[in-house]
Amino acid sequence: MSDERPIGVFDSGVGGLTVLREIHDRLPNESTIYLGDLKHFPYGPRYQEEVKGFAFDIIEYLQRRDVKLVVIACNTATAAALNQAREKFDIPIIGVIGPGAQAAVEATRKNLVGVISTEGTRLSQEYLHAIKDADPMVGVYQKASPELVEIVEAGDADTARAEAALRRDLAEIAQLGADVLVLGCTHYPLLRAAIQRVYPDTFTLVDSAETTAAKVSRQLKHAGMEAPEGTSPHHELIVTAVPRRFNEVAAILFGREVPEVTEVDLWPGR
Repeated sequence: MSDERPIGVFDSGVGGLTVLREIHDRLPNESTIYLGDLKHFPYGPRYQEEVKGFAFDIIEYLQRRDVKLVVIACNTATAAALNQAREKFDIPIIGVIGPGAQAAVEATRKNLVGVISTEGTRLSQEYLHAIKDADPMVGVYQKASPELVEIVEAGDADTARAEAALRRDLAEIAQLGADVLVLGCTHYPLLRAAIQRVYPDTFTLVDSAETTAAKVSRQLKHAGMEAPEGTSPHHELIVTAVPRRFNEVAAILFGREVPEVTEVDLWPGR
């Protein structure tokens, strides 16, 4: 069995391009449709019910595009919508929180995990619940680090500015003795090098982009839904608005040439 239909991936903006990049690297035969809801970016400060509504509308759109699987490549949207989306839709849906939580539990030797994220993700407590579901004995310390998103989008992930913010934001997690750090925002994988410079040999880093792509690979293989070897994949990048600096920020996060961008209005008149 095989399935050449595309994988649907969405985020509130461009951060999920780090997840898309990992999917492309791990699954080079798979076609993809990425949707960035830049009309409503950022999701973090919004009420969860509002974010859930946006997510449901996007999943319905991707379903109409005949995707075979949907990846919610946004921590805030995963927290707000994943469980109910799985009840509502008859399509496999993967979020970014569960794979990262499981990988953190498997990696810790001290039973203490730190999680850095946006404020919205921290307030949802979804990483705490997911880690405790995997192993109730693992302690979790969460820290909101919203400035890191701005640093990454400014192209400063590998600079003294990033190092200063990380030194401040990770100090308490390091002092508590956590040996695993979950990068609980899709922008944060670009900070790996800076984290390792500021806190060398302190943390095993768990990247939600890597762990999510691995989960997608396992899911497709288990269901017999992989694209056949030798398939020529097609990639689409769709946005609900095109803000200033979009191409520049997208290239920073994607790490390569960005697919041609199409704008679509999923909420005409709203």
